[in-house]
Amino acid sequence: MVVHLTVPVTATEHETAWQGDDPGHAVVVLGQVSQAGFVVSKAVGNAVTRNTVKRRLRQLTADRLGALPAGATVVVRALPQAASASYEQLGRDLDGALAAALKRDPGQASRRRSTGGKP
Repeated sequence: MVVHLTVPVTATEHETAWQGDDPGHAVVVLGQVSQAGFVVSKAVGNAVTRNTVKRRLRQLTADRLGALPAGATVVVRALPQAASASYEQLGRDLDGALAAALKRDPGQASRRRSTGGKP
C-alpha cells in the first residue's frame, strides 16, 4: 500500500481565492479538516474485490483521521496484494504507511510519499 500525505505548513498557504467578474468564481478557503481519498485500480481485482478493499480502507482511514495533523490530505493507493489481505493486515499496513509518512522531515516538500508494510 502506498500513502501520499500532504500536510499544510500554515493555513494561509492553502487558502485559495478565485476572483473575477464571472459569477461562477467564488472565494474558497480550505478548513482544517483532514481528508482522505482512495485509489484502487483494476489490477487489484474485479469490481466486487475493488469495492471491498475500498470499503475496508475507508473505514480504517476514518478511524485514523483524528490522529493526523489538522488539514492533512491523505491519498491511499491499494496495491494488488490488498485483495487477499485481511482487515487486520490492511490496518497494520495503513498504520505503518501513515507512521512513515508522518516521520518525514518537516523541512521537505509538503507532498510526502511513503510505502508501508506488505499488504
